[in-house]
Amino acid sequence: MNQTENINDLVAALSKAQGQMRPAIYNKVNPHFKNRYADLSACLDACREPLAQNGLSVLQYVEKQENNYCLVTMLAHCSGQWIKSYLPMRSEIKTCQALGSEMTYLKRYGIS
Repeated sequence: MNQTENINDLVAALSKAQGQMRPAIYNKVNPHFKNRYADLSACLDACREPLAQNGLSVLQYVEKQENNYCLVTMLAHCSGQWIKSYLPMRSEIKTCQALGSEMTYLKRYGIS
């Protein structure tokens, strides 16, 4: 994890936003395990408005860290304060479709 020196404004805004958030709607079924889950869109729908109302935004992008790629999830506040988390990507991914699937999966976990 990485962050700006101070995150007091960000934490105060996040506390307010979390009080407004509701659980993501389980809108998909995993055919392999037969369980229900909330896809990336449902996760984003659950938090987008409360975050925006409190001056918060989420950025997600891929960044190279040492010898591997990571999905970076950054929570930023309008004050300029931010906090980042890193989720490593599997290095054995060979196709664009597999890469896209991995990114979507990690984005869902990062936003959750």
